[in-house]
Amino acid sequence: MIPTASAIVNPSIGPVPVPSMVVLAPMAGITDAPFRRMALRYGAGLVVSEMVASQALEDGHEETVLRAEGEGVAIHAVQLAGNEPASMARAARIAEGAGATIIDINMGCPAKRVTTGLAGSALLRDLDLAQRIIEAVVGAVKVPVTLKTRLGWDEAQTVAPELARRAEAIGVEMITIHGRTRCQFYTGKADWAAIRQVSEAVSIPVLANGDLVHADDAPAMLAASGADGVMIGRGAQGRPWFPGQVAVRLKDGTAPADPDLAEQRDVLLELYDGWLGHYGRDLGLRCARKHIGWALAAAAQSAGRPAEAASAWRRRLLTLDTPEGVVAGIVDAFDDLAGDGPARDDLDWSAAA
Repeated sequence: MIPTASAIVNPSIGPVPVPSMVVLAPMAGITDAPFRRMALRYGAGLVVSEMVASQALEDGHEETVLRAEGEGVAIHAVQLAGNEPASMARAARIAEGAGATIIDINMGCPAKRVTTGLAGSALLRDLDLAQRIIEAVVGAVKVPVTLKTRLGWDEAQTVAPELARRAEAIGVEMITIHGRTRCQFYTGKADWAAIRQVSEAVSIPVLANGDLVHADDAPAMLAASGADGVMIGRGAQGRPWFPGQVAVRLKDGTAPADPDLAEQRDVLLELYDGWLGHYGRDLGLRCARKHIGWALAAAAQSAGRPAEAASAWRRRLLTLDTPEGVVAGIVDAFDDLAGDGPARDDLDWSAAA
């Protein structure tokens, strides 16, 4: 029998009940508050903030504080990263005081700027330091603490089961495992079967993460990993509805269709307005660009159009420097992708810009 996330009776993370064990992953520069709110609206069981550097949160760094914001998010999970136990503890208390319902510890980020500072997945090379960090965070807060990590630093050091056992003994309430080592970064294919070693090592919930981009693949991911649920990262880029689709697929076996193009357009326009309000005009314009590109790619795929059609619109929209111009461009792009508008090769963008 293929396991499903709905097999978990009354899913929860410690004492915090969640609608499902289908979680939107923390992604730097992506899972800001507007995007998380939208993913929840479409049925994600839980959403996690962007990775927040513990020292920067202590210092009150403006952009870092924005990353930790959870307005409109009922179950507010904040992910912290750092390599100093006392700093991580202080940051956890700050996040809890600001309304965090769950604190997640990042021990999986493979980026060189993070691992050079002995944080993220670099901690897979020093399990004693990793343990001290977990102990400090768990001891600092009253809310549940979770952990996200990878299989190991490299294939010779697949230490995730040992780290998971230590984390559970300390009091961590859930563990997410990305099915790659740090040295793999995001190359190759995530090894869902390797996650099973962690699932069998602990009794707390385990989430499988890595390469879930089609809802119909979710049952296979659970079957291979033995996990209790899934965490979705890059598969949700441009598709905030995707975690909700996976939740439905695991609950009743059906895979809902993507929203039609009109709804996708309205979602993007609402998100765009949210980014401008969240970041301010100038930073919002810049932060929205990657999201617009992903949303156009998703729309082209939904419409059965070639990827080049979305790429052409993305290049045009990147030249615009006013919110009004971008909004008009988004509307025109979706009309074109839907086949409802005229050819846009001759469109005069100067007035919009």
